Amino acid sequence: MADELVHYRVDRGVATITLDSPHNRNALSARLRRELRDHLTTAAGDDGVRVIVLDHTGPVFCAGMDLKEAGDPNSSTAGVNEFPEILTQLWTSAKPVVAKLAGPARAGGVGIVAAADIAVAVDTATFAFTEVRLGLVPAVISVTVLPRLLPRAAHELFLTGEAFDAVRAVSIGLLNAAVPADALDAEVERYTGMLALGGPTALAATKEMLRRARSADLADDFEDMLELSAGFFAGAEGQEGIRAFAEKRPPGWVPTA
Repeated sequence: MADELVHYRVDRGVATITLDSPHNRNALSARLRRELRDHLTTAAGDDGVRVIVLDHTGPVFCAGMDLKEAGDPNSSTAGVNEFPEILTQLWTSAKPVVAKLAGPARAGGVGIVAAADIAVAVDTATFAFTEVRLGLVPAVISVTVLPRLLPRAAHELFLTGEAFDAVRAVSIGLLNAAVPADALDAEVERYTGMLALGGPTALAATKEMLRRARSADLADDFEDMLELSAGFFAGAEGQEGIRAFAEKRPPGWVPTA
């Protein structure tokens, strides 16, 4: 719909969720948060969706929280209760999430980038954790950002609020790739194409495994992982993948249209 701040479309198994609030640099207003949450829920419940792409209009991916709303301490929109839910949706999504940045991200916008499984940006994009310069703490986004960043970089960038470029974002673990603007679409399509080749339940289980806290006992870890592996070898999806490999054909889950 034309009056939406967040758009949703599905094409060949890829659900693209587009932030479209360029007048405030795609800031996380209450309305935008609500629409983003709802579209993520829709994508999660659609068996035809294999990969989720977070896109945006305008020159900025996301400027973080809408400070005009947050500046009124009596406003019901000043709270950010929906934001942890959104970050959790992204982080725990059974379907891989790719963030596509044609421009900069700040504060909460960087939290969204970190919550995605894959993040690709133009090489001119910049990033910053600006909270301390506003007398605030980057508390909520730390839950998704800190597992991605090198510890030294996290201390420096959280405490100084200094902007950093896409090349450094790759080097510290925030981004997977920084590419020229004319290569952004192709790089995102390369990732979504590879992700669509994975079995849906195998991808979901692999994401869960990657989030798993490891046991201090190596034997316990191996026992759990052997059980997980054996279940997929014997399961319908694993058996289909093995047959497809032997028959030199794509598995049945690979999108064909």
